[in-house]
Amino acid sequence: MSKILVFGHQNPDSDAIGSAVAFAYLAKEAYGLETEAAALGAPNEETAFVLDYFGVPAPQVIASAKAAGAQQVILTDHNEFQQSVADIKDVDVIGVVDHHRVANFETANPLFMRLEPVGSASSIVYRMFKENQVAVPKAIAGLLLSGLISDTLLLKSPTTHTSDKAVAEELAELAGVDLEEYGLAMLKAGTDLSSKSAAELIAIDAKSFTLNGNQVRVAQVNTVDIAEVLDRQKEIEQAIQETNAANGYSDFVLMITDIINSNSEILALGSHMDKVEAAFNFKLENHHAFLAGAVSRKKQVIPQLTASFGG
Repeated sequence: MSKILVFGHQNPDSDAIGSAVAFAYLAKEAYGLETEAAALGAPNEETAFVLDYFGVPAPQVIASAKAAGAQQVILTDHNEFQQSVADIKDVDVIGVVDHHRVANFETANPLFMRLEPVGSASSIVYRMFKENQVAVPKAIAGLLLSGLISDTLLLKSPTTHTSDKAVAEELAELAGVDLEEYGLAMLKAGTDLSSKSAAELIAIDAKSFTLNGNQVRVAQVNTVDIAEVLDRQKEIEQAIQETNAANGYSDFVLMITDIINSNSEILALGSHMDKVEAAFNFKLENHHAFLAGAVSRKKQVIPQLTASFGG
């Protein structure tokens, strides 16, 4: 039996990597599949902290599923093909575990899909462990907890589902950590942006969306000081203009999110700034504007942009 690669989205975060590693383990234990976790990029600082804390090696980074020896793949934490591996259309997608919208997705064959509107893909994977009566190893519990903390900003994001608090508490106990203490340390580990170039900063957590025929890139960086990031606005804007030109993005929207006060500054450049302004009912001044209470790209940015772009 050939191996089946399990991976999350490009520019992987803690949920993408944690859910992939955990589901690869579960698929072997519960379903007898020859699964192997992979990643579509190196771990960011937050995820590197998580992997080191729980003593888990980083999964192999791949650019092509077929080149990595796989004809079949399972996707976690994403389903849109433009967010996946480059040769996604050349392999057989046999499963998806995700908590995002479904778009730009089709397969030639039936597949297993588990989609739930919860705070993280990790939340879903944990429930699947319980449903299949598979014990969760301490390190796996730590990865799943970290994915949930990351995607919900320690259960403060509007993406947090009512079931996520209990999931987080159970996973924290299994992982042997204090939820609040560990969660804050983990989130802070991902906010040191000083060593990042502008090009690296805008790619830390960036996803592409097709909105009414336009390729819109939406990125997010977490910080404890929005002003510190805006001090680098000139170089960030140059990096955005270069990536728009190189990749054909019509627009680039960067969320600079304050994880302490749960607000964001939106920095945007592109061809449809009128639509960006209409989406959030604000006026961009010098290409940026404050968005009070916004911490979730999935619930507080993408739906609004989708409606404003009309597609």
